[in-house]
Amino acid sequence: MALQNRSEAQERYTWNFKDIFESDEAWEAAYAKAEEALGEIPALQGTLSESAERMKHALDVITETERQVALVYLYAMLRKNVDNGDPTYQALAGRSMNLIVKLSTCAAFVSPEILTIPAEKLAEMMENPILATYRHMLEDTDRMRAHTLDEKSERMLAMLSDAANTPSDSYDMLAEVDMTFPEITGEDGKPVALTHGSFGAFRESGDRRVRKESFETYFGEYKKYINTFSAMYAGNVKFDNFHTRVKGYESSCQRALFGNNAPVSVYEELIKSVHGGLPTMRRYLELRRRALGLDELHMYDLYCPMVQSVDMEIPYEKAQEMVRLATKPLGEGYAKLLDRAFSERWIDVYENKGKTTGAYSCGVYGVHPYVLLNYTNTLDDAFTLAHELGHAMHSYLSDTTQDYANHDYRIMVAEVASTVNEVLLSKYLLSTETDPQRRAYILNHFLEGFRTTVFRQTLFAEFEKEAHELEMNGTPLTAEVLNGIYRRLNELYYEGATVDELQDIEWARIPHFYNAFYVYQYATGFCSAVAIADKILNEGGAESYLKFLSTGGSDYPLEELKIAGVDLTKPDTVNQALKEFDRSLTQLEELLK
Repeated sequence: MALQNRSEAQERYTWNFKDIFESDEAWEAAYAKAEEALGEIPALQGTLSESAERMKHALDVITETERQVALVYLYAMLRKNVDNGDPTYQALAGRSMNLIVKLSTCAAFVSPEILTIPAEKLAEMMENPILATYRHMLEDTDRMRAHTLDEKSERMLAMLSDAANTPSDSYDMLAEVDMTFPEITGEDGKPVALTHGSFGAFRESGDRRVRKESFETYFGEYKKYINTFSAMYAGNVKFDNFHTRVKGYESSCQRALFGNNAPVSVYEELIKSVHGGLPTMRRYLELRRRALGLDELHMYDLYCPMVQSVDMEIPYEKAQEMVRLATKPLGEGYAKLLDRAFSERWIDVYENKGKTTGAYSCGVYGVHPYVLLNYTNTLDDAFTLAHELGHAMHSYLSDTTQDYANHDYRIMVAEVASTVNEVLLSKYLLSTETDPQRRAYILNHFLEGFRTTVFRQTLFAEFEKEAHELEMNGTPLTAEVLNGIYRRLNELYYEGATVDELQDIEWARIPHFYNAFYVYQYATGFCSAVAIADKILNEGGAESYLKFLSTGGSDYPLEELKIAGVDLTKPDTVNQALKEFDRSLTQLEELLK
């Protein structure tokens, strides 16, 4: 069955763009206004150090311009993402990206100029209540003194930012627009379309032939372009390491974590702790092999449910109700926000031709979040809905609690709220289900959350770390080198399974690698979420958790997490989560006896 065109999508399952701008003409007017606002910024240069009042005026103007530019950009980006082949919104997205570049270029003087203010004088200015809104930003800028260049250099780096997006933009066009896949033979013996979205469903098939054929066909297409993917990713790593060198960091990992005021030890200790949990992973893989009745467990056998006879098809409306019930401990206010998301078209539900793959939530300040799905009626899709709505509620509560300067939470806490919802959904299903087979199925899914979010994302984290270190030390990142790193890590993390040759190139399909050192936060976020969900369900921790969701970017991530009772500077959170993995595995082993 061919993918539907965007024009064929039912309106109730699509985004309401009119909440942002009534029409493309309204967008054009907002674009012109934002462009005009950009013209006011250069005159502010040189005024920040004069007084707290002048600094506030300058930061107010720049912040308001950022808000206008963001609104223009997000409308264009969201409209493009529902049909990346639409030339109208390709053009709007390109124009709005130019605004982003102009903004970062003309506002590049801000941090260097703040840092020309002697530390004592800056501290004195920050004591003035008039700058309360910008206090955290100013403190953070002051912390960056050692890694901020002079005005001319910062301006040059800002001008480079658009070109630095070329590897990522090329990846998007190749993977999401230009690449197509041959049909495969479905479970019913008939030809069926293979797409990014359907691949996820095929690899969960109970028919091993379908799993194997979809795996080999899907990755076989990536293999045809592996040298191109290698060149694009190598280019991205080179840009990362270039910025690391010119900014004076010890490593790209340090640079990525420094923005969150997090030590590299958080990253390294995660890897160390997860390595400590690999014996339990080996137990899990062996249980999966036995449950599936296989002589050998292959990589294409990792995603199908172990309990084959359980019918867990989840239509979208049923998934909505499951999420409502699972998050009931978070209170009436949270429930009302979910109802708004469902009824006011915050969610774009089904796949169509040209639509961005996967799923995400995008906060739009002053409007509401927009959630993108490619829903295919599986339990995994229901968890994806819960996951993305966690992001959405985090954005909404932060946006409506904080002013624009402090609304945007940092990446390090970005995956916590989403994963809390997933854990709550797992716990809800396990608490309401009495049938042993269905309980086993749900436990399987919960354990898969650990495998794919803690173990798999930590594997990704190691891959990124090694790739960046090799390039920094002069090793060219060829397809052979990148495939070699990925094979060795898969053999470590999936010891006991057969690592198929095509698995070596899986790294080429991971879009998050173009946002370096991002994915480890899925693992720390999952571990944090397990701890927070336990507090919500067993200690009445909903109030402190909702307070955490409202902090936005008003403090550093590690400090914000402490509000919800999590301290990632200690290994306890990750180790406790791995113990939960072990306990849940023991339950599943008993059920599958």
